[in-house]
Amino acid sequence: MIQRRRILVTSALYYANGPLHLGHILEAIQTDIWVRFQKLRGHECHYVCADDTHGTPIMLKAQSEGVTPEQLIARVNVEHRQDLADMLIGLDNFGSTHSAENQAICDRMYLALREAGYIDRRSVRQAYDEKAKMFLPDRYVKGICPVCGTADQYGDSCENCGSTYTPADLKNPISVVTGTAPVWRESEHYFFKLSAFEKSLSTWVRSGATQGSVARKLDEWFTQGLRDWDISRDAPYFGFEIPGAPGKYFYVWFDAPIGYLASFTQLCNRTGLKFDDFLAADSAAEMHHFIGKDILYFHTLFWPAVLEGASMRRPTAVHAHGFVTINGQKMSKSRGTFITARNYLECFSPEYLRYYFAAKLSSGIDDIDMNLDEFSTRLNSDIVGKLVNIASRCAGFITRNAAGALSKALPDPDLYDAFAAAGDGIAAAYETLDTAGAVRDIMALADRANQYIDLHKPWTLAKQPEKAVQVQDICTQGLNLFRVLMIYLQPILPDMALKAQRFFQESSWDWASAATPLLGSVIKPYEPLATRLDPKAVARLVQPQADAAASAQPVAPAGGASDAASLAAAAAVEGNMISIDDFMRVDLRVAKVLSASVVDGADKLLKLRLDVGELGQRDIFAGIRAAYDPALLVGRLIVVVANLEPRKMRFGLSEGMMLAAGPGGKDVFLLSPDAGAAPGMRVK
Repeated sequence: MIQRRRILVTSALYYANGPLHLGHILEAIQTDIWVRFQKLRGHECHYVCADDTHGTPIMLKAQSEGVTPEQLIARVNVEHRQDLADMLIGLDNFGSTHSAENQAICDRMYLALREAGYIDRRSVRQAYDEKAKMFLPDRYVKGICPVCGTADQYGDSCENCGSTYTPADLKNPISVVTGTAPVWRESEHYFFKLSAFEKSLSTWVRSGATQGSVARKLDEWFTQGLRDWDISRDAPYFGFEIPGAPGKYFYVWFDAPIGYLASFTQLCNRTGLKFDDFLAADSAAEMHHFIGKDILYFHTLFWPAVLEGASMRRPTAVHAHGFVTINGQKMSKSRGTFITARNYLECFSPEYLRYYFAAKLSSGIDDIDMNLDEFSTRLNSDIVGKLVNIASRCAGFITRNAAGALSKALPDPDLYDAFAAAGDGIAAAYETLDTAGAVRDIMALADRANQYIDLHKPWTLAKQPEKAVQVQDICTQGLNLFRVLMIYLQPILPDMALKAQRFFQESSWDWASAATPLLGSVIKPYEPLATRLDPKAVARLVQPQADAAASAQPVAPAGGASDAASLAAAAAVEGNMISIDDFMRVDLRVAKVLSASVVDGADKLLKLRLDVGELGQRDIFAGIRAAYDPALLVGRLIVVVANLEPRKMRFGLSEGMMLAAGPGGKDVFLLSPDAGAAPGMRVK
């Protein structure tokens, strides 16, 4: 007898400044599969999430769109809700951190922390953008990592070495808002004493609350010693004002995780659930967070400490996963591999993606690669060729020759019992987030079911009227094996399982339904549950750029790429509008052409060797062969995008993009910097 558990589950909040992409959906699918499995097992499980709506990026994006932050986040919330629903994510509540419930809990927890002595006030040196007239959030300052020396890192943590620090620690910092060097001003801030929880956190991390690899990663932070956390920001700031501190606002990472509790509060208010049953310090319920590996610090150190300090329970477990890559590369708008949830949904069933991700997800934090060739091959092989093939091969004989009635006994009960007994191992895989292992076991059973049908060949026996009962028995066996598989796959393929359930004319399934075969009942006529994927259609999810544009640089409209309208027009040509946040990240530099040569095998390309000052020398490929004699380019100063991700071509590696204007062909005009410019100088 399984003891019934009470479980609260969350996935990481979605930042409300853009659409959901496949990286977001990976996490939502992993979480949803685990939640559906728990419910199928008979446990009480509640899944809540919300939009993360506060902070300077939201404020600036709203300004760029000419709307209020409230209007921006309301619009995005509708889009996110629809994407999640269409991806079959069974949320019990989806809220927003900009809610009355969240403000009330933020204030309550902050005051509890202050009363307990865990809040400190200190004067800090903070980055200030004199041009924008605002204090800068950590991630709006970029520079060289003070630990490993990696360039172009945000002001709170390094993506290369994982170190955390403050913007003041960066080398050569610049404001992301204006591209100017920030100045440093004193401001009084409020700190949460994270260091007071170092011992209890160290014990909690090693208690099984985190994966082993995560615990080892966290050891690095414990070795360095936990630093107190700045939880305040100065106006102007879109967020909640700190009680008793006019002009000071909660830092987004303080109120964001509290958004989980606010969303759950909304569910409690709607359904009669009791908040303290799940969040009280002595609660016997469970609380599980699903997150990406990039936000480990906040969820495994800062958040548990805040909960403990406010006399609330810590998470039962924090489950981290890796990132999504497309065809072995990071998602990239320029490569056409930045696939949004809506891009995908406009082309294919959500269940194909759910199955593909499930077949790759384990309990580890390795990245998940979505190889589009493998995507179509796996779905066609597993779902169409193995799974639904069982039903399609058997159902017609039952409908035509037995009036839709299943036999009253199985011809091979031992085979059925083997399928039912496999449920324990599959359940264990689901429980430990090894959905890849669960899928492997289920597909191995599907192979056995198909082998059974191949061995007994009902299509051959059906030609002999005297074999009608034998055909009915064989197909009853096959359909019952299919039914077991669909019960096991219900967390992954909820819509397909529901259709299969209706095909068998059953009102509901739980995990225990697989233990008993369905006999003597009448099935409905079979309707196809899945269709084959066209690999060519799948390939169109990624839209490669034309030869010259992909190789180096799209030709910008007259006026130059420094004009925001020109960038917007160029982005529209590529099919992806950019936001002001994207534009602010473009690092334009002066470069000197050291050498230029034609590229054998490419009619449009020149290969340029550039001196970009302190950034060193780089090679780029430019589609300007028709317009420029390579010999005349040597020594010339041009403008390049210096922070563009390198692109591997069959001719070599292109390490940047040069800017030009004109319609193309012979009419291409390179953008030249002002007189007195030098290689490496920033272009504003």
